[in-house]
Amino acid sequence: MPIRLCEVLSLKSLAVPALAACLLLCGAVQGIAAGISQFAGEYSGSVDVVKTDGDTDPRDMSVIIHEMKKGFTIKWTSTTEKDDGRKKTKTYEIEFQQSGRNGVYSAAMTRNVFGHAVPLNPMEGEPFVWGRLTGETLTVFSLFIHPNGDYEMQQYDRTLADGGLDLVYISRLNGEPRRRLETFLAKQ
Repeated sequence: MPIRLCEVLSLKSLAVPALAACLLLCGAVQGIAAGISQFAGEYSGSVDVVKTDGDTDPRDMSVIIHEMKKGFTIKWTSTTEKDDGRKKTKTYEIEFQQSGRNGVYSAAMTRNVFGHAVPLNPMEGEPFVWGRLTGETLTVFSLFIHPNGDYEMQQYDRTLADGGLDLVYISRLNGEPRRRLETFLAKQ
């Protein structure tokens, strides 16, 4: 049975949009990977944390972002110097894996019985953590559920800037703002 000219034109009209969609999808996948690679590096800076009494605590901050095959790791450290000269340092390191959602990453903070990396359990008092890449901002969210059922959300927005990252940290308790810090972290 011979193919008619209108059938050939119809097939061509379907091929062009299908090819374009394929190219866009491939570009989007590469864009996600390229987006994370833009953040890779070591950064440091400082911020003055205003306490409830109005006094300030200087805090040194650093972050290392490392790209991996299927995600990335973030390691951040904050060091506070006490009035008596002692220093208190906190360090966190989390591996993030692609979640299957565009630009959303799940935290792989523990291993299940099968050896797979999985998030922690917020109902056990552990933080539930995930990441998101939107444009030039890499965000890490942490959800904590308190023993009485209250919840605390922490959000770290790291936005690409000339020479480093602009960091905005926001903490909320039951949706109400508790603390907001902003600083610049210089790329090392």
